[in-house]
Amino acid sequence: MRFQEKVALITAAASGIGRATADIIAAEGGTVALVDNNKERLEAAAADIGAKGGTAYPYNANALDAAQVDGLVTDVAKRFGRIDILMNGVGGSTIIAKPNAETDELTLADWQAIVDFNLNGTFLFTHAVIPIMKRQKSGKIVNIASIAGRGKSVASSSAYAAAKGGVIAFTTKLASELGPHGINVNAIAPSMTLTERIGPRFEQQPPEKKAEQIERTPLRRMALAVDQANVIAFLASSHADFVTGLTIDVTGGL
Repeated sequence: MRFQEKVALITAAASGIGRATADIIAAEGGTVALVDNNKERLEAAAADIGAKGGTAYPYNANALDAAQVDGLVTDVAKRFGRIDILMNGVGGSTIIAKPNAETDELTLADWQAIVDFNLNGTFLFTHAVIPIMKRQKSGKIVNIASIAGRGKSVASSSAYAAAKGGVIAFTTKLASELGPHGINVNAIAPSMTLTERIGPRFEQQPPEKKAEQIERTPLRRMALAVDQANVIAFLASSHADFVTGLTIDVTGGL
């Protein structure tokens, strides 16, 4: 199994892409530290993984709080002796009132909220994990960007595009810094993915609008969380040992 004896720390792990990734890693022998700010959903996710024979431990924390992040990472490293994989899953566009706002409709508070939500957690967990991975001389970091970060999304704001573009740039720069220490850093750039948060919004659209979005995608369907998680699991595994600094678009050909 790809993740036997590996320890993975996954943020935003109680649902969506984070949860799907945790399911795969746990099913393939990994120990998973699940991080989320929704305690009830987090504990349910850990229990469900355990019921399926996997090993998962819930950590209820705010990924944007530096003190909580540092304490959590220290605890995971002490508890398991290592951290082999970090998946930075915190992010999204729907934390402001109008996720697809034009630039002149955005307030500074909207802009700051999107940038902070999509960049700060990724930085804080990465910053905390790097010394551990350097000591190990190994590690895999996988970040969640978006096709919005390539300027290709019509459904999100310029603030979200800028933030996810920052994740792509951060990934590339970090890979060059950490490569000499045996640490791989990559990202995925999903198209719209029908997670628990996004799926209901998609379903509320008129049938013709949904059909239009599906028609734009060469594979003729919308992405599911597991589609993204499968690529993350590849990047987190030994199969990607010679892959670093890459952002893979997981879009069905969009």
